[in-house]
Amino acid sequence: MKIPAMDLPIDHFLRAAAKAPDRIAIKDGDLTLTHGDLAARVNAVAAALQDIDPKPQSRVGICGYNTVEHLTAFLGTLAAGKTWVPLNPRNGEEELSRMVEATAPSIIVADADCMDRFDPGAATMVRGRPTGGSQHACGGDLNLAALMSDFAGRMPKRHDLAPDDVQAIKFTGGSSGRPKGVQQTYRVWHTCIDLMTRAFELDGDDRNLLAAPMTHGTGTLLVPILAQGGTQVFMPQPARPAAIIEAIEKDRVTTVFLPPTVIYMMMAEEDLTKRDFKSLKHVIVGGAAMRPDEIKRGLPMFNNALETCYGQTEVPQIVTVMRSRDWLANDHRLSSCGRATDRCDLRVVDPEGNFLPTGQAGEIVIKSELVMKGYLDMPDATAETIKDGWLYTGDVAAIEEDGFIYIKDRIRDMIVTGGFNVFPSDVEAVLGQHPAVKECVVFGLPDDKWGEAVQAAIEIHAGQPADESEIIQYVKSRLDSVKAPKRVHFVDELPRSPVGKVLRREAKAQFQEA
Repeated sequence: MKIPAMDLPIDHFLRAAAKAPDRIAIKDGDLTLTHGDLAARVNAVAAALQDIDPKPQSRVGICGYNTVEHLTAFLGTLAAGKTWVPLNPRNGEEELSRMVEATAPSIIVADADCMDRFDPGAATMVRGRPTGGSQHACGGDLNLAALMSDFAGRMPKRHDLAPDDVQAIKFTGGSSGRPKGVQQTYRVWHTCIDLMTRAFELDGDDRNLLAAPMTHGTGTLLVPILAQGGTQVFMPQPARPAAIIEAIEKDRVTTVFLPPTVIYMMMAEEDLTKRDFKSLKHVIVGGAAMRPDEIKRGLPMFNNALETCYGQTEVPQIVTVMRSRDWLANDHRLSSCGRATDRCDLRVVDPEGNFLPTGQAGEIVIKSELVMKGYLDMPDATAETIKDGWLYTGDVAAIEEDGFIYIKDRIRDMIVTGGFNVFPSDVEAVLGQHPAVKECVVFGLPDDKWGEAVQAAIEIHAGQPADESEIIQYVKSRLDSVKAPKRVHFVDELPRSPVGKVLRREAKAQFQEA
């Protein structure tokens, strides 16, 4: 008797669909698809991708917005035994082209309005969503709608794959120079699905709102929720704060992944406290840390459902978990990202790699089945990051006696001024409490006297008066003169990533060049 092939991450969904085919898997405006409908589409797409390129583990790039076509192509890629390369269309054209060049996908599925955003190289192009959102096949090009029709009822071939084979290549950095392609294995994905499901107690009643890009953190929730028989709720893109609020109410959303910037904008919406958010169970804050004062203010606004987790592309998403009940129990924990999940060994080390005792700050190192296989074609960078099975994150944190973890900053973002170490997050937390400050970022710039001078770039609330000297004094009175900014730069808009995260190094570069 032949031993069955290894479980694939997609099998979690396919088994759920077989058990309960009539449950709703997708809601997109007036369109609903059951789990059985979606599974049929996924298998057809997988068979089509294998027909285009029969080679197992060949790479499929997907460039599109949050659409049913994107989700189907993504799941079909997993079912085909191919390697997923997410290409966020909100990234710049040069960056997208570098990602395509680095991975050399044999197939790229792209929305019609994304197909000219990058150089596809030798890839076979498949049109995802046509221009205008039509569901019909377009032109004579290969397109997803036609492929699903042509391969309807076909089942993809099962390949003999190993736990350490690569399921996805996701990029970190890459805004300039060569991007780092993080190779996430099947083992990583199985672990992530297990931890996400258990940590947030996901079940078949969960309705996940696709507000953040599927290529980012919100994509982590796709398979776990579908595997439980839950529903993915689509909304028009870009996902504006008022529209997110409406969608939560209308579709009785239970779960949503959002960056802090979007949450702040939602909190600024008029009469938010009067909206019906009783359905919310998990508003997962990701992409950056939310300010402690805003967490405390936001918890009652969002049905006490604000939560977070910690990870990196190299060790994704669910290394730690902070449930809302932990924040509600202790104000001190508002600056914590939670405790390590049960399949992650997290420690802090000194510069020589020695484990540090409780309460002392050092670099976070992680040993887990979540750890990446390595950077694509970058053995030296891999060796610098993974040492003796431990992944060195570059993040500085302290672990307290109760196991809660408090992240300070990235090592390379720490400011050394006058011989003292200053963590930007400490200063940003205080600046964020100033009534005039809408958003801020803190960084160090070279200084003849101090070595580095603490500086801040600030967005101001409309109509709020702001004075540089008053803001500096505000920080001094709450921290000390060493940590207080020497300069404050007022800006109309801070640089942000495609998911809304404020980009510290880009902001710093603006004033280095000034």
